[in-house]
Amino acid sequence: MGNDRPREWSQIIRLPNLMSSSVNRSQGAIADLTKEVKQGDRLALISLCIALISVSFAPIFIKLSELELGANATVFNRLFFFFIIFGFGRFCQSRISPTEPVQEIQAITRQQWLLLIGVGAVAITSLVLWAISLQYTTVAKSMLLNNLTPIFTSLGSWLWLDKKFDRRFLIGMTIALVGAIALGLEDINGSAGTLLGDSYALLSAVFLGLYFLIVEQLRSRFSATTILLWRCGIGSLLLLPLVFLIEGQLFPQTLNTWLAVLGLALISEGLGQRLLAQSMDKLSSSFVSLFLLLEPMVSALLAWCIFNEALNLITGIAFIIVFSGIYLAKTSQAAVAE
Repeated sequence: MGNDRPREWSQIIRLPNLMSSSVNRSQGAIADLTKEVKQGDRLALISLCIALISVSFAPIFIKLSELELGANATVFNRLFFFFIIFGFGRFCQSRISPTEPVQEIQAITRQQWLLLIGVGAVAITSLVLWAISLQYTTVAKSMLLNNLTPIFTSLGSWLWLDKKFDRRFLIGMTIALVGAIALGLEDINGSAGTLLGDSYALLSAVFLGLYFLIVEQLRSRFSATTILLWRCGIGSLLLLPLVFLIEGQLFPQTLNTWLAVLGLALISEGLGQRLLAQSMDKLSSSFVSLFLLLEPMVSALLAWCIFNEALNLITGIAFIIVFSGIYLAKTSQAAVAE
């Protein structure tokens, strides 16, 4: 038993060398894209860095919350407090200086109502599945599998919206899926719970991809903030009976859990998403998309520091494979054009 520890740590120590090639490639792409960041846009780049750290804390806050609350209650608190605080702020802003677009004042059609309800239902399904996955698997694996969302979004666009993709994208998608399968094969030899957690994270990515497809249909009618508030409001209403029926406890009872759910709602959901939206006013969507590839790495580093979750050699290799595949897919001409 004592000899296993040095061997495990020697594998972990070698991980930075194994990951360096993939990281260097992404850094090269980001370095090229940073040329578009002008002197006056440095504030947007700083905002993007803060946004990255904010959203990377989401799985940390979820794991801390789930020490007391269930997955449904954790997601409910995330959406509910965001809706209450930011919804109230949006209401006050509209009363002081009305700037609502004319198209958002028009009557909402039946199809748009269904899409808005669908946004809330699909979003909470994705978030709850992700929260459950964090009960069984590590933050690094859950984040990595959840970042396969662009693959499933693109597959949905191909199936339902008749969009085309180039060879680079298809190669990247294949590489990313091979890496995801490698993660699953590793966990077959481990506990059944870990493989179950990976499955939940992968299924969460599927629903998150569906969520983005629905949002794409709503963006011609509503602003991003309006859709986000609808998502949180409807999602909270749908989760409320589930929390009482399945878990029983709705709100935290300890200070640490209160801080976790408020951090999830205000920092990850509120500050992070808002800064991401603001940074895209100055920076291109391709730059932001590539920059956010660092999110699983930051979350994994935070989990290592806080929960002592270390990556083993096989997970590190699978991490590189998936990361490289997503990088290829996101830098393809089809992805950039979209």
